[in-house]
Amino acid sequence: MFIAHFGVAMAAKKVAPQPSLGTLVLGAQLLDGLWPVLVLLGWERVAIVPGITAASPLDFTSYPYTHSLAASVVWGVLLALAYYALRRDRNGALWLGALVVSHWLLDWVAHRPDLPLWPGGPRVGLGLWYSISATLIAEFGLFAVGAWIYASVTRARDALGAVLLWAFIIVLGGLYLAALFGPPPPSPQALAASALAGWLFVAWGYWIDRHRMVVEAREVTA
Repeated sequence: MFIAHFGVAMAAKKVAPQPSLGTLVLGAQLLDGLWPVLVLLGWERVAIVPGITAASPLDFTSYPYTHSLAASVVWGVLLALAYYALRRDRNGALWLGALVVSHWLLDWVAHRPDLPLWPGGPRVGLGLWYSISATLIAEFGLFAVGAWIYASVTRARDALGAVLLWAFIIVLGGLYLAALFGPPPPSPQALAASALAGWLFVAWGYWIDRHRMVVEAREVTA
């Protein structure tokens, strides 16, 4: 999954209104944010194998420290504890931890059986990526629902609040389609280096939330 993770992050604003959208995106994308760093360090490995699935040419040969179920739980707990220590927001901390684990669950649906349950453990995956049409429906469906929920529970403080949100949605959708239908990455190192740009979307989320505010319940029902 790719943009579906961002959809889940945006939807989480409804149940966790205190964390910024940037923090919610951090939770949903933490595993993918750490993964390119470990690939560049040589601690995790990926190969480019065009045709290995219809929707992705990536063969994740080893990523136990970021994409095993056990690791996702550990990273989720660490992020939740760090956020709670800073903000004392128990609800937000719990949802942030859940967002980290949600990344693994969505990947479990999308990936072929390459996700370890724990480092060195059995690998699982339901293989949604074997079908491009099913992948597009799932990705854009979750992304659209998440964007709609975020837009419905927040409102722009100024004109920039609307522009930044729509630009975020359009850029993510465009990048996803380019990755899906474009040429495969030239090398694992180039892939990992470009994947580091994903951290910019965390910063973008903070920028968006600076120009939007949570809608009070009475405003929703009025």
